[in-house]
Formats: sequence, C-alpha cells, structure tokens
Amino acid sequence: MRERLTSLYRKLGRVEKTFLVLLLLTFVLTYAKAAPSLVLVVLFATWISGLVVAMRLARRWIRKLIWRLRNRLIVAYLFIAMVPIALILALAAVSTYGLAGQIASYLVNSELDRRTSILRNVAVGIAQTTPERRPEGIARAEDIASHMFPANEVLVRTSAGSYRHPSSAAITAPPEGWPDANGIVIKGGLLYSWAHVKWGGTEVVIMAPLSQEFLSDLVPGLGAVDLSLPDRLGSGVDQPASRPAMIPPKSTFMDIQVRWGAPVPVAYWETPDKGDMKGFLLVRTRLSAVLGILYGNNLIVRDVQYGAAVLVFFLIIVILFLIVELVSLVIGLSITRTITSAVHELYVGTRRVKEGDFSHRIPVRGGDQLAELGTSFNTMTGNLEKLIVVAKEKERLESELEIAREVQSQLFPKDVPGLKTLSITGVCNPARVVSGDYYDFIPLADSSMAFAIGDVAGKGISAALLMAAIQSTMRMQLTAGYPMAAAAGNGGVKQHLSTAAMVSRLNKQLYANTSPEKYATFYFALYDDRSNTLTYTNAGHLPPILLRKGVPELLHVNGTVVGAFPFSSYEEEQIQLASGDVLVAYTDGIIEPENVYGEMFGERRLMDLLAKNSHMESHEIIARVMEAVGQWTGVTAELQDDMTMLVARRP
Repeated sequence: MRERLTSLYRKLGRVEKTFLVLLLLTFVLTYAKAAPSLVLVVLFATWISGLVVAMRLARRWIRKLIWRLRNRLIVAYLFIAMVPIALILALAAVSTYGLAGQIASYLVNSELDRRTSILRNVAVGIAQTTPERRPEGIARAEDIASHMFPANEVLVRTSAGSYRHPSSAAITAPPEGWPDANGIVIKGGLLYSWAHVKWGGTEVVIMAPLSQEFLSDLVPGLGAVDLSLPDRLGSGVDQPASRPAMIPPKSTFMDIQVRWGAPVPVAYWETPDKGDMKGFLLVRTRLSAVLGILYGNNLIVRDVQYGAAVLVFFLIIVILFLIVELVSLVIGLSITRTITSAVHELYVGTRRVKEGDFSHRIPVRGGDQLAELGTSFNTMTGNLEKLIVVAKEKERLESELEIAREVQSQLFPKDVPGLKTLSITGVCNPARVVSGDYYDFIPLADSSMAFAIGDVAGKGISAALLMAAIQSTMRMQLTAGYPMAAAAGNGGVKQHLSTAAMVSRLNKQLYANTSPEKYATFYFALYDDRSNTLTYTNAGHLPPILLRKGVPELLHVNGTVVGAFPFSSYEEEQIQLASGDVLVAYTDGIIEPENVYGEMFGERRLMDLLAKNSHMESHEIIARVMEAVGQWTGVTAELQDDMTMLVARRP
C-alpha cells in the first residue's frame, strides 16, 4: 500500500503536490488554532491551487473524453448547432422580456402624460374664463378633469380672492417662484399629478393624488404599477390606502411575469428652483396582458383572450421548432455515427496492420466516400499482403543471387601463372549481382598458358550460368586435350593444341545444350613462354588492342560468335610478342557506355587512353580505364553493362 501511494505521489505534478501540501497545512493550522490572518492566507492559497488543480483535471478529462473522433464530432456538433440555438433562444427570451416590459412602461407613461396634458388644458381653460362665467367654467372643467383624475382639487386665485373646488378641498397655493408647470410633484410625502397656470391676474392650480390603484388603472388589465423615488426605490411613496393592484393570472406556463420600469421626472413642491428629480415607474405585468392590450383584449378565441392565444400559438411554434431540432440532432448524430464508425474501423485496421496482420479487412457499408475509403484500405492491405510475399520472394532470390555471386567469384582465376616472359591481370566489374562476362587464364604443363575472355549475350543469372558453362567446357577441354597432345611425342608425331579446334568444339557444345537465343563472343589464346608466340582465335569478340612501343593496333577477328550456329568454322592466327608489348582484351562494357548526350565512350577513345598509359603497370592501366569510363557516363551506382578487362604484358 505504501509503495502504491509513493508511486501515485510521484506521478503527481508540482501543482497537485502543492495543493496537497497546502491542504494539509490548512488542517494543521486550523487544528492548532494559529493566527486567523495566517490561516486566511493559507486557506486562500489552498483555494487558488485547488482551482488550478480542478481546471487541470477538467482539461485532462475533456481531452480524454474527446480523444475518440465520435465524441469530438458530437461536441463539435453541439457547439456548432446547439450552442448558437441556445444563445438565439436566450436572446429571444431576453428580447421578448425587455420588449414586453418596455411596451408596458410606455403604455403607462404615455397614458399618464396624456392625462397630465389634459389637466393642464383644463387649468388653462379655467384661467382664461371671464370672472362672471368662472363658476360655470370651473364646473365644466371639473367634469372633464374628473374623468381623467377622479379625486382632483382646484384652486383659483385672483385679486378678488380665492376659490376652491370642492369647497372642502385642502389645496394650497404653491410657494413663490413656481412658473407655469404640469407633471408630477411630491408634496408632503405624497405624489400628485398637477397643473399650474398663470393668466393675467388669475392663478389656477389643479392637483390629483397618484395612488397605486390609480396608476394601475391607467391601462386596464395591464397589471400593478408603482411609482418610486430614488431614495425609496422599490417601496413607493406613501399614498392613501386603496385596494391592492392585481397582476393578471398566468394563462400558460410560458406566461411569465414581467417587471420593468422607466424613469419619470418628479418635482419638489417646496423648492421650485431645485429642478426635477428622476422617479421610477415600475410595472409588473405578464406577456399575455401586454399582447392582449396590443392586439385587443376584446378579441376572444374560444374563451381565451387573444394575448393568451398568441402565447399558445408561440408555444406551438417553439414545440415544432424543438421537434425539428431534435430530428436534426438525431440525423446529425446518426451521420456522425456512420463517420466515426468508419474512422474507428480504419483505426482498428491500421493497428492490425501495424502489428503485421495484413489479412485484416474492414467491413464496408454503403456507397459513399467513406465506403470507398474502406474499399481502398482493404485493397491496400491486400496489395501489402502480396507485396510482403513478393518481398520475401525477392529476399530469397537476392540471397540466392548472393550465393551465385560468391560461387561466380570463385570461378574467376585467383592465381596468376608464373611465366618468365608474360604477366597477365584480369578484372570483372559486374553490372548486377552476377556477371555474364568471362575471363580466365590457365597454366599448361609445357611452359605455356591459355587465357580467354568472353561476353555472354544478356545480363543477370542466365548470362552467369552460360558463362559458367563456357568456363567448365574450356577447362575440361584443356585438362583433357593437352595431356593427349603431349603423349603423342612418345614415338609419334607431336601434336599441338589448336585454338580454332577448341573454339569449334565449344561452339557445338553450347549450341547443343543451350537455347537458340543464347550465344557469346569469345576470344581464346595460347601463349608459348619459350618462343614468345601467341596463337589466338577470335570468335566474334571485340578485337584486342596490341600496344607495341606505345602504338595501339587492333588484332583480327577470325570467326563468328559461339553457340549460335552449329557448323561455324574458325581460324587461328599467330603473333610474336616482343619485349614491352602490351595486349589488352576487353568486353563491350568498356567502349559502349554512353554519356548524357547519348555518345558512346568508343574504341578510339580507349585506344588513345591505353597509348597514353601504356608505360604503367597492368593493374594501373585497368584502374585508369575504369575511372575514365565512369567519368564519361557519370555513373555512381549501377553500371550500364558488365565491364571486363584482361591485360597481358611482356616485360
């Protein structure tokens, strides 16, 4: 247990460790009854670190949650589709609430302004009435004002005296300094709607108390209305007792209560020069009441007021909207599931392929692009499975070719014959793993040496096999034929090996044992160390170059290729090698390689190069030629053809 806790603690980050230490320190300080300020500081640090830890844990949880593509797409869909819709609905709700409240406040405020304006017109009418008709005018004006403000009082002051209506009214004249005015005024802690007019020597004052009942009845059926001052906001001003204003009942569950307000100017009775302050007209109503007033509450739809009917209709629209959104959500999740299922299958498939299971196939459903992607994956895995088989087969072939290369390398001569008057060096650079070129030199018993060079048609393993057949045939003829020719000297006529006869027998054997398209060029020579005589037969091979005193000379070609025609005849020639002569035999891989312009290296260029370097050792001549051909072609990797050279030098 202790080891598990230690391992868990080591896995925690610095922030988590800090939080645990602070939490433990908080408990210790609280239990030890440390200084409150110290406990408060540590507690604050603990809360901050805990918040950071919670955020880090939430971030890790969210990352783990949306690791799967399906969850990521669902979250993206919710952010793209649901969040904007929720914001739009919230905006619509807030806008509807604010618009309904603003309309309700506007209705109450405009009606109060209209009635106050009528009150001023009544006061102007009274002031402009002649004294003899003033009682009649006051009565007529009172009748008009009583429809707007039931409990109103009128004061008319002239030089002849004062007149109040009704006679028991307690209305008084405003303090000195009041100009003509109308609106809302606060007097003795009560709110009044009033009008003050001076006309000539006549002063008219009309005042009507503003109770909550009166304000609520300004717009019938709207709801409760109250007027508050800044220092008494929300409580209203003390008014005479009246019946409480009723808020309309709820018609549907969406018929929410709306509380809204609007500022209105309120004057002080005692201080006319102070200026107006801002009161607050508070309206409490419902959406159905506002809609009913806007569209007419007198419209009844099956015992339901029009405002309630509008809300029901709006509710139906919202429900239909939610149904459409839910259907869209289901369709979106279904499409998301098809996408994520295909991606999940691809993920599982890639894991199986990563583990080396190329036989795994993913199920393909439908005919869309995802199905095409699944089909492509299955095709890819099938091709990979085939490629693995091909790669294994290629690896096996390369292994066999490597064995063939090692075997072929053993076929080329390793020991240079120790002749007194001739040194010989040969090199073969294959274009591929194995070569179709052939060179060989074999010492004979009577101080002679046979050497040969050939070029099998084609490249690769088939050419290498034919090259091996040529070598084995030649060596068999030399080892079997030379002793017989030497034995003829015991009492008989001495016979010499004939290069022409050996090449002719080689031609017949190759023709009989190989396919018709297989043939080879072949140069075969015998050198007598005692007489310095070189006897040779050139069966269609490139003419060797004889360098005598640095001057190149081409030897003759005296026969056709071997293995192509069964009755080909061959001739042989002899030359005497002088001291300093150099004989160079080569294959077409030396002179036929092309440069970037398609121009071959050529025989003439080779002859000039050999003449320039004829004084060098044999291996240096070969190296210079190989380097020159490589520079000519620009080849740094695979050669265009097998490159073989054989250099014989007489000291």
